[in-house]
Amino acid sequence: MPELTEDATFRNEDWYGEELVDRHFVRCEFFDVDLTEAVSRGAAFDGCTFGNVRFNASRHTDSAFTRCAFKRCNLFETEFTGCKLVGSTFAECDLRPLTVAGGDWSFVALPGADLRGVRIADVRMREADLTGVNLTGATVTGVDLSAAQLHRARLSGADLRGSDLSALDPTAVERAGAIVDAAQAMVIAQALGFEIR
Repeated sequence: MPELTEDATFRNEDWYGEELVDRHFVRCEFFDVDLTEAVSRGAAFDGCTFGNVRFNASRHTDSAFTRCAFKRCNLFETEFTGCKLVGSTFAECDLRPLTVAGGDWSFVALPGADLRGVRIADVRMREADLTGVNLTGATVTGVDLSAAQLHRARLSGADLRGSDLSALDPTAVERAGAIVDAAQAMVIAQALGFEIR
């Protein structure tokens, strides 16, 4: 059985290199906690708040951060593999460089986030709020962006191949040099009113 912690507050704690395996935190608050180089496997954080937490170079595998709030956190070189972040929000966080491989980030809120050069692959991001996000030079491949909010997103030079761009209004984003595949080009052309024959 996972070790369960509920309604706890952790403040100014040093969890450097901590191994969080099969731990379950519910409605917990983390303030000024150092999780640098921490590793989580099969851990779950549900409805938790992270304030000014350092996730630098941490690695998270098959873990869940559902309905969590991240504010002023540092995720420099953080990696998420097969993780679930459904309904979580990020505000004033340092998110680069960041690597996300697989998992479910649906309904995540990242408005205005600086995601230049990040790597996101094979992730479900349905209905994510990516309003005004800066994905310049990023790799966003095989990502389900259906019904995502992409208004004013900066996609210049981004590799978008294999991603669902059905929610993309090409006239409402910066797109110079963005890379798409042939199937995506048809979707974009149709969104611009072209008839493909």
